[in-house]
Amino acid sequence: MTAPTAPTGPSAVPDPPGGRRAVAVWSIGVAVYFVAVIFRTSLGVAGLDAADRFQVNASALATFSLLQLLVYAGMQIPVGLMVDRLGTKKVLTLGAVLFTAGQLGFALSPSYGMALAARALLGCGDAMTFISVLRLGTRWFPARRGPVMAQLAGLVGMAGNLVSTLVLAPVLHGVGWVPAFAGSAVAGLVVLVPLVLFLRDHPEGYGPAPAARDGGGDGGGFVRRQIADSWREPGTRLGLWVHFTTQFPAMVFLLLWGMPFLVEAQGLSRNTAGALLTLVVASNMGFGLLYGQIVGRRQSSRIPLALGTVGLTAVLWGAVLVSPGDRAPMWLLITLCVVLGTCGPASMIGFDFARPANPPERQGTASGITNMGGFIASMTTLLVVGVLLDATDENYRIAFSSVFVLEAVGVASILRLRGRALARERDRDRAAPRARQAPVPHQQEGDPAAPTPARPAGV
Repeated sequence: MTAPTAPTGPSAVPDPPGGRRAVAVWSIGVAVYFVAVIFRTSLGVAGLDAADRFQVNASALATFSLLQLLVYAGMQIPVGLMVDRLGTKKVLTLGAVLFTAGQLGFALSPSYGMALAARALLGCGDAMTFISVLRLGTRWFPARRGPVMAQLAGLVGMAGNLVSTLVLAPVLHGVGWVPAFAGSAVAGLVVLVPLVLFLRDHPEGYGPAPAARDGGGDGGGFVRRQIADSWREPGTRLGLWVHFTTQFPAMVFLLLWGMPFLVEAQGLSRNTAGALLTLVVASNMGFGLLYGQIVGRRQSSRIPLALGTVGLTAVLWGAVLVSPGDRAPMWLLITLCVVLGTCGPASMIGFDFARPANPPERQGTASGITNMGGFIASMTTLLVVGVLLDATDENYRIAFSSVFVLEAVGVASILRLRGRALARERDRDRAAPRARQAPVPHQQEGDPAAPTPARPAGV
């Protein structure tokens, strides 16, 4: 079967058609990601309970999330390579099995060491979900829908965070540790069934060109070439630093330190603190739709949106930390939580730099490199905050000041790379009309490495 015409580069394939079937298949992948986020963020609402259960201090408590994120970040490039080589369905299936086993193991762990191992297993499975969902979006929907589909995926992930806050937290306090965490693990089995039975990597007739299927020879050479070529693109590196700089303030707050900060430093009840964490998630969902529409219509808005988010986040964090007295006023905490909701949508902009910078056969690898950014920043901050809390007798003002250091490093890197990345993107966009006249490769259904269109997302 010969695919419709619309190539945009030497290894480009036509835009997928989208439609109801695309929505159905994409929804299966997003459901897997939704459950993965519930499991990932479950410790955020159980941090104080975990400290009591395993009798650990702040640094040891931070190690739970740190190890999980370390595994997650370390797996991003291998997962990207796996998606490029094996296909979305196989990688998502393996991820669902691993994060379900990790959540169940965390529920039943009798000791701190075994609980750490369970969180590492969970992080490994979680790492396989988001890049796979991004690839599903670019394989099943037209390129112009790229920013919106990515933001929608992030929005569904935040809905998983919302479930952790609104459902898992009261269940945990009502029925106890083991029933709450073991019961939540059932959700992993629920999403595994449609994943195995119904998910497909790409529409029929929109598979990769034969040249993209053979992987280029030996496995080691393929891996080195994929990583080196992806990293060589300034758009990939810019995407990594945008993700690094924008994501981590909200991630650290939601994943672990938000609840202790609001309860212990701000003197709020757990219910009020939980409501503020819910506000971060709700804000994220609302801004996700807004950011996706803005970037989809005007690519020139990407850098201003990213830097504006970083600046506003820094201003609000600074205002809370230097607020007179022992506690910040409630209106200021509410404003901080609303602004933290912009961090997730802003981090998705990183993928809108990496996607057009790389040809179809490198999309998974490039997305993996980009996705490492925010999680490296998050695990660094999680550890530093825990260490500073122990060293300063739980002075949250000093501990959370570490946020500004990483934001400064990230902003400097974005400003350094943006000129080269945008110039190469403009050159590639100008060359696209000539590439559209090239012959279209023969497409076959069933190959696991179908690439995405090479034109810039949102155009």
